[in-house]
Amino acid sequence: MEMAPDRASRATGYRAGARALLPLSPAVLLFGASFGVLAQSAGFDPVASIVMSATTFAGSAQFAVMGVLGAGGTAIAAVAAAVLLNARYGPMGLAAARAFTGGRLRRVLESQLLVDESWAVSQEEGRFDRRRLVGAGLVLYACWVGGTVIGVLVGSGLGDPAALGLDAAFPALFLALMVPLIRSRNALAAALAGAGVALLLTPLTPPGVPVIAATLAVLFGLLPERPRRPTECAS
Repeated sequence: MEMAPDRASRATGYRAGARALLPLSPAVLLFGASFGVLAQSAGFDPVASIVMSATTFAGSAQFAVMGVLGAGGTAIAAVAAAVLLNARYGPMGLAAARAFTGGRLRRVLESQLLVDESWAVSQEEGRFDRRRLVGAGLVLYACWVGGTVIGVLVGSGLGDPAALGLDAAFPALFLALMVPLIRSRNALAAALAGAGVALLLTPLTPPGVPVIAATLAVLFGLLPERPRRPTECAS
């Protein structure tokens, strides 16, 4: 049985991937702009901020690096925090690896576009559509890098970042990213444990160390969930 043309066009192709991510593009643009502004508040070079977005293309990891370096942490601590946050791309990349074809350079460049959103919209029943992934990734990439450029231009014209409250933007941003992910008791335990570790170590260790140590709290996510009681399910 052949698939209808309109259905096939929705399932595959660069345009299908791009259309799938267009509704998300304004948020990615604003997210990239906020990174550019915060990078300037942390004293990062404007060109380096843009190059970082163009080559790294990993929002949470980039924010972590800026947070660690902005607090006076070492480059090793910043890189370690970024690696831990991006560790999820290891199994994601392995799952989608067979979809990338062609020469080595082409596969490297196209795999750079594999992020959470493009990975999600490009798979169906365990199979990945490379063109759909690339189309979605290009939209995200353009918005992220373009947003960073806008943020750098805006941030360069700001005065003292602390006077504007931007020094509190890093923790506020990560809090906003974390809250929607707390959907179980284990997730809540991991969040609270991570916050406790960070608060305990902040006055005692160099900047960056609390961030790395707090990631150990994810081990709570490996614990078996306690079955809910009937009364809890009903509520």
